[in-house]
Amino acid sequence: MGNLKITLRDNAWIRWGMLLMVGFVLAANYYFYDALSPLKSKLTEEFGFSSTDFGLFVSVYSIPNVFLLMAVLGGVILDKLGIRRTGFMFVSFMAFGALITAYGASDIYTNGGWGYGFMSSFMPSYSPELKMMLLGRFLFGLGAETSIVVISKIIVKWFKGKELALAFGVKLGLARTGSFLAFNLSPILIESPAGWTTAIWFAAFFVTASLIVFMIYMMLDLKLDRQSQQDGELVKSDPFRLSDLKKLILNPSFMYVTLLCLTFYSAVFPFLSFSADFFLNKFGLSVKESGFISSMLPVGTMFFTPLFGFVVDKYGRAASLMIYGSLILVLVHTCFAFTTINPYVLMVILGIAFSLVPASMWPSVAKIVDEKRIGSAYGFMFSIQNIGLWIFPILAGVVLDKTNAEGVESLNYTFTLIMFAALGILGLLFAILLKREDKISGYGLELPSNSK
Repeated sequence: MGNLKITLRDNAWIRWGMLLMVGFVLAANYYFYDALSPLKSKLTEEFGFSSTDFGLFVSVYSIPNVFLLMAVLGGVILDKLGIRRTGFMFVSFMAFGALITAYGASDIYTNGGWGYGFMSSFMPSYSPELKMMLLGRFLFGLGAETSIVVISKIIVKWFKGKELALAFGVKLGLARTGSFLAFNLSPILIESPAGWTTAIWFAAFFVTASLIVFMIYMMLDLKLDRQSQQDGELVKSDPFRLSDLKKLILNPSFMYVTLLCLTFYSAVFPFLSFSADFFLNKFGLSVKESGFISSMLPVGTMFFTPLFGFVVDKYGRAASLMIYGSLILVLVHTCFAFTTINPYVLMVILGIAFSLVPASMWPSVAKIVDEKRIGSAYGFMFSIQNIGLWIFPILAGVVLDKTNAEGVESLNYTFTLIMFAALGILGLLFAILLKREDKISGYGLELPSNSK
């Protein structure tokens, strides 16, 4: 026992400090994803974006992960090349894509800057601004989802056998901090003396700063690997085989978690992207007020996700909590569609649902999947999730345009919200099936984290 060497992960201060660093990267990711949501009406005013155009802009983020399978490939690359090289590569894509998006909305570009003539030469039904911003959003999405896979593996690496579910909860809470800031800062930055595009440039520089923070993390990660290698504790991945992916797909518990991930996030993130505009239209609020109400969801998750993560670590019940969260999601979207209940209250309740499911779901994967394949597993899940994040923002925009007369003063979101509620019902079904399967497979999803 006297020969055991203490590593960085055994120091609670360093372990949690590391979590704050990668949480900053995740917060920047979420900030940029949501920063343009309060700007939907401004993009319509300045560039003539329709609801379908805005839905396309939101959804193009997911194209690399749906059609190029980048989250899956990123997970494989992660298992092969490791955290440092993979993380640096894909966080760099995030930063470059964010800067291109901001450039596409800038006065320099709209006044005939680099690339404007080329973007004007094809697909005339789409504005040059939309096309350049789509390119930037595409590149941002190319890096963003794989960076989340990397961060998920970082959490498992540093916290497995310790406060794993709590760490995932804190990580998600930090991510939602980015969303909260986006919905509150963007409406303020629109009114900046430097111009409304200040809101987009700020978001892009936030992502760029996260790349610098990740580079600092890389030094700590390298030191931990050297310590673990000396102690013979470093987990090395075997060469990836297609049979590994087949094993994941044939695992019922893993597939139920993956399908829950698809339906649940498809009912939340696309809704959140349209939520500020929804509140503006249904309740007649200002852009600032609408953005503030939208931020109630990430505010709720900032506090509730770590709490539920602690509950999962201490008492278990992860499968049951996924069922409760899915049920709450259905009820909230139904209320948004058919009632005028105070939207502040409903967004806080939605925040509870958006804490229950992720705080239970992501650490459960570490019980179902071998640690050597955790990168591939998370990558596969994020790719499936992105099918929904690609399809449903477009569908939401199309439904809005089809169910509202052109030029109507106030948009009716009822049918769009019915679509989100239906996704929630599917998620509830998968959560119930997961709990039933866990009794057969014995992964212990209902048990505390340190019992497996």
